[in-house]
Amino acid sequence: MNLPAAALHAYDQLVTDLDVGLYAPGSRLPGERALSSSLHVSRATLRVALSALEAEGRLQRSAQRGWYVPTNVIGEPPSTLQSFTEMARARGLRPTTKVLQQVSRPATLEEADRLHVAPTSPVIQIDRLRGMEGTPVCYDVVVIPEQRAPGIATADLTDASLYETLQERCGVAIYRSAYTVMAAVADTTLARLLGTSVGAAILVGDEIAYTADGTPVLLGTNKYRGDAYRFEADLFRRV
Repeated sequence: MNLPAAALHAYDQLVTDLDVGLYAPGSRLPGERALSSSLHVSRATLRVALSALEAEGRLQRSAQRGWYVPTNVIGEPPSTLQSFTEMARARGLRPTTKVLQQVSRPATLEEADRLHVAPTSPVIQIDRLRGMEGTPVCYDVVVIPEQRAPGIATADLTDASLYETLQERCGVAIYRSAYTVMAAVADTTLARLLGTSVGAAILVGDEIAYTADGTPVLLGTNKYRGDAYRFEADLFRRV
């Protein structure tokens, strides 16, 4: 590490603090004034060390939050459809799910059109808070036609994979998903659920999932912490 001696000292101490878990993923570091005092370096020297750690991806800075430790970033491999649970397991992380709501209600006109069901026909709405090792990462709302997966209405989805439950309990296998992603910011309710600040960046994924015969079986809106999720895709040029 090619840093001035004082900056290298601060860098090494911060690396040690991160390695032993003094600053947990998602946590904010003390302010620069307090941090430079505890490390016995100037703020200018401290910023050199912090910038080096930022370049390595071990720290991030925010105009609103100051310096903080990024959470584990998740994301699907390019062109591969994975459930949230599968993404977590593939990274050796424990997926968690808290069910906030699981109710039957009439489909809206838009939902009926997208799911190819009759207007006001019954659907199951499931609101869930998804996490990694207990840390909230995603809030999602899923809508499923009751006639296509009746067993899902009473299924226990706590810490469970919805894709796996649909297949095992209802015989419904998700084959593909039409997925769009857009940027947004967290409102008061979402910030509280995801443990972030009001106005923090989030990524909103909107999906329609289909079986192999092209039947739409699920509408989903997934709201991820912007510092905890990355969407990847392979793009091909038409020839």
